[in-house]
Amino acid sequence: MRMMLWHRILLVVTFALAYAGAASAQDIRQHEERKARLEREIAILDRQLADNADKSEDALSQLTLIRKKISNRKALITESDRQIRLYSDEIYSTQRQINRLQAREDTLTGHYSRLVRSAYRNRDAKIWYMYILASEDLGQAFRRISYFKGLSSEMKEQAVKIRETRADLETERTRLQELKSAAEKVRAQRQSELKSLQQEEGQSAQVVSRLKRNRTRYQKELNAKKRQVEALDREIRRLVEEAMKASSDKKDGGQAIDYRLAGEFSANKGKLPWPAEGPVIDRFGQHYHPVFTRLKLPFNNGITIALSKGTPVKAVFDGVVKQIVVMPGYNQCVLVQHGNYFSFYCKLKTTSVKAGDRVRTGQTIGEVDTINGETQLHFQIWKDQTPQNPELWLR
Repeated sequence: MRMMLWHRILLVVTFALAYAGAASAQDIRQHEERKARLEREIAILDRQLADNADKSEDALSQLTLIRKKISNRKALITESDRQIRLYSDEIYSTQRQINRLQAREDTLTGHYSRLVRSAYRNRDAKIWYMYILASEDLGQAFRRISYFKGLSSEMKEQAVKIRETRADLETERTRLQELKSAAEKVRAQRQSELKSLQQEEGQSAQVVSRLKRNRTRYQKELNAKKRQVEALDREIRRLVEEAMKASSDKKDGGQAIDYRLAGEFSANKGKLPWPAEGPVIDRFGQHYHPVFTRLKLPFNNGITIALSKGTPVKAVFDGVVKQIVVMPGYNQCVLVQHGNYFSFYCKLKTTSVKAGDRVRTGQTIGEVDTINGETQLHFQIWKDQTPQNPELWLR
């Protein structure tokens, strides 16, 4: 009876540990996926910095890339710390399971030894027969026969349990060694990331020093960039206004705004696919210069995404291409209308659509360009004539 109770308790504990282990393994996989994404982004930023160093003297752009890289590196170290804690928890749980299995093996082995000793004492068949014949009645004789049969059966059953427990024990010990090796690997990676972080922070300090030495020059560059941004914003507002006006002017054959499509677009807020995969290096809104902190940068009506050369750019939702324009500093730009919503894709080298084309979600509309050593997509979302924060709309 006590053996059965012990067996049930062990089964419950084993199930609970297995469930916890599966959950931890899933957590570890999620951390691995996040780390892989961060590492891909760092690789893109490395290429951007290499190209930027060869073809551009824009120190602010370099500083932006380096600081984004530092941010990713810190996030990578944080992921490694979390992963190490998960491995430590897994190692602790696995060691406890090994201890339980070892205790079970000891208990089963002890019980088996007692059965063997009992069988040895009754090994002589004559003693068995005499023991049965000495029974007071037929019922007692049958009970004694059942005892001898059960003794043999129980010995076989205990031997099977011992083999199974030893196999489980060996599996857990192997798993423990694998976990320890994986944890050591993550610790080594973390040390490497820390070393890279120190180097990148040094690079950042050098660029900051260069900016401070040449404030007048970079102020002129910033003013030139501001004029490009303002020109782009004026053009987008004009295009959106024209599209809205054409939709409401039915006398000139304009088509009514597709509010059903607009409703579907709105319902997908936070679920839209990214136009291209890469780190966001310039976010929506008003920002200040990272060095001259009282100096306002041009208001950003969208986001800028660093990409690998030749990356295809895709439509984030069904819509109609309203216009393709060329803007200084932004090359080709595509405006797609989704009812009274608009998505805008800038810094394209080539386009695979034309005005009037209907596009589907995920359809390639062009290829990103490399401008002054920077391979970046500028992306905006508007509702009527109000710019939206794209990161709130993308998944």
